[in-house]
Amino acid sequence: MSTHGHRVTVGVRCVLARALHRVPSVPLVALGLLLVGLAAANAQDLGIKAPPQAGPVTIYNATIHTVSGPTFAKGFVTFDKGVITEIGEGTPHVPLNDPGFIDAKGARVYPGLIAANTQLGLAEMAAVRASNDITEVGGITPEARAAVAVNPDSTLLPVTRSNGVLLAGVFPEGGRVPGRVSVMRLDGWTWEEMSVLPDAGLAIEWPQARPITARWMDRPESEQADEIRRSQEQIEELFRAARAYVTQKAADPATPTDLRYEAMRPVLAGARPVFITAGDIDQISAAVSFCERHRLRMVLVGGRDAPLCADLLTSRDIPVIITGTHAFPKRADSPYDDAFTLPARLAGAGVRFCIASADRTAHERNLPYNAATAVAFGLEPDAALKSLTLWPAQILGVDKPAAAGEGRVPAHGGYGSLEAGKSATIILTTGDPLEITTTIVGAYIDGRKIDLGNKQSALAEKYREKYRQQVPKPPASRP
Repeated sequence: MSTHGHRVTVGVRCVLARALHRVPSVPLVALGLLLVGLAAANAQDLGIKAPPQAGPVTIYNATIHTVSGPTFAKGFVTFDKGVITEIGEGTPHVPLNDPGFIDAKGARVYPGLIAANTQLGLAEMAAVRASNDITEVGGITPEARAAVAVNPDSTLLPVTRSNGVLLAGVFPEGGRVPGRVSVMRLDGWTWEEMSVLPDAGLAIEWPQARPITARWMDRPESEQADEIRRSQEQIEELFRAARAYVTQKAADPATPTDLRYEAMRPVLAGARPVFITAGDIDQISAAVSFCERHRLRMVLVGGRDAPLCADLLTSRDIPVIITGTHAFPKRADSPYDDAFTLPARLAGAGVRFCIASADRTAHERNLPYNAATAVAFGLEPDAALKSLTLWPAQILGVDKPAAAGEGRVPAHGGYGSLEAGKSATIILTTGDPLEITTTIVGAYIDGRKIDLGNKQSALAEKYREKYRQQVPKPPASRP
């Protein structure tokens, strides 16, 4: 992963410009490449990042949804230096004309929503390779961290924020062990400022458990089986070698340092989980057995067959990140609402879960509506809200205030619910955030007031103004 894919694009654009300047007759192919480069370079957020909180803020006359506790029908929340200091029912004393006191006028207050599984900041335009920084070179790269490749100026970040999503679990992809997951704020000047937890755990793409026999598959089953076996052995060997390295390094500190194995220390020690992407029941079972052999904490990503092995997951307290409800049935004989009912079925079986979006990077703003679909198909509304706030914070390991030295900036942390001592990462809304008619009217990340404007809202206003300026022509007079 390069640090900022858009810088590569700018370089390509400059090279093309110089080449076109020298060539009198510009080929159409070169012109097309130039336009692609210009498009990628212009995909940059020009907004100013939010400054640190300057003084105490109290939001009152609001319905406060704490998520982890009671809902205050007419409540208030006070926060200072990015931390909630007081929350409760009633109206505080409001000094005259004090800008730190905000009358919400009946709006609702919720914790900021969390997109648990995204490539936000790593991908801009799918058709422009230089703007995509999802995949590291090589199939086994545990040393790669998603955080360092996140582009703080991605235009997709403010678009996503505008619908209440303020934090994201950013996953690398590609290869069997593509790297480490990072939990990021969706605002900041640099990736360091955006990072909540740069190393939240190790991502693993689990191999298929059996050959694919669909009509479109043109590879023989024996060849597929060999590849599956090699992939499984590759993952097994990585963890055996990493544990042997840690043991050897402890016995002999002079052992040469291996960055790949060093990056795996938190996972091997149980301080961080492995995020294993698997869907079929036999994949899930194999992944659970693997984690038990290597004494690893596991989070299941995807898990379309998770209800079929619910007992296995609950007995080992393995949570599931559901990768969206807006999907077709997995198999030809599956019910039409297979994806829609997955959260309700997991909740009924007692499996811990959270809901991510099925609408990938450019459409992560649709996250709340994935949970809304689950509500329409049996999930309790309270559980749906928690699946976007408290539960992803717990699964990603950012729900509790962090002490200094745990790698989080700022040190307090604590996301997913509204409680005294936790982060003031909140949204103000006109209604239930799961409803498509609801508007987000205010947002704070660690107490910093966030600009909810974005490229899409600017373009909408631009073209509204175009039609406002058009003066209707007078009707033609008859002869």
